[in-house]
Amino acid sequence: MSERPVRITYLGHATLLIEMDGVRVLTDPLLRPRVAHLHRLVPLETAWLGMSVGVDAVLISHLHFDHFDLPSLQMFDRRATMVVPLGGAVSLLRRRGFIDVRGVEPGSLTSLGSVAAHAVHAQHPGSRGTPWLKGPAVGYVIRGSKSIYFAGDTGAFPEMSELSGMDVALLPVAGWGSRLQEGDHMNAAQAAQALKILAPRIAIPIHWGTFAPVWPGHAIPANQSAGGEFQRQAAALAPAVDVRVLTPGATFTVPAADDDG
Repeated sequence: MSERPVRITYLGHATLLIEMDGVRVLTDPLLRPRVAHLHRLVPLETAWLGMSVGVDAVLISHLHFDHFDLPSLQMFDRRATMVVPLGGAVSLLRRRGFIDVRGVEPGSLTSLGSVAAHAVHAQHPGSRGTPWLKGPAVGYVIRGSKSIYFAGDTGAFPEMSELSGMDVALLPVAGWGSRLQEGDHMNAAQAAQALKILAPRIAIPIHWGTFAPVWPGHAIPANQSAGGEFQRQAAALAPAVDVRVLTPGATFTVPAADDDG
């Protein structure tokens, strides 16, 4: 086992930097103040934009515009490994000069140096709105000295029980609009229910409180408070799980199992 600390930095929405066993992995990078009709509510400090230097791999969960953002991806060194849903995104990134692009689907296993990323099912439409970039929606289990489940966007699904017992679960708890498509997303209450199935040591809420429509007054209060609501409901439904609510830019060091508490 590595003696290096395992760190998770939450940059907002579904963008997280995972540092484990000497490997730096970034999920679903959305690093712009505005994308399409959404604007960022929490400023992304200039210093955090420099994080694109030294990232070893980028994991993309699905091809919706707020998870697969080409201008954000183009900030990265073309030698970084790009792991994307199998389909049109693979050839697109290769045309943009990325050398190591790997297409995955549920069940795919890819080695990222001293860690491995296992693509797993996500209950979510993979390419809504981008028919020329068809591909499945996936989550990832990242394994090294710790195990981390990055759910991407998903509703609850029966096979979640196969993902139980992770060190950390990164779970979506909201969206950016006034409602979530039923069955393909989780709100704070549904994500707390999922903890009873997943039973991780630690859970961190993601996909909340970062973006809202640009039109005045369209920030949804429930989406801004979803992290805290998830923590509150999890305390009642899955009290054994240590829930950590991170603000954008905050870093959490994953403790050893015997250091919990």
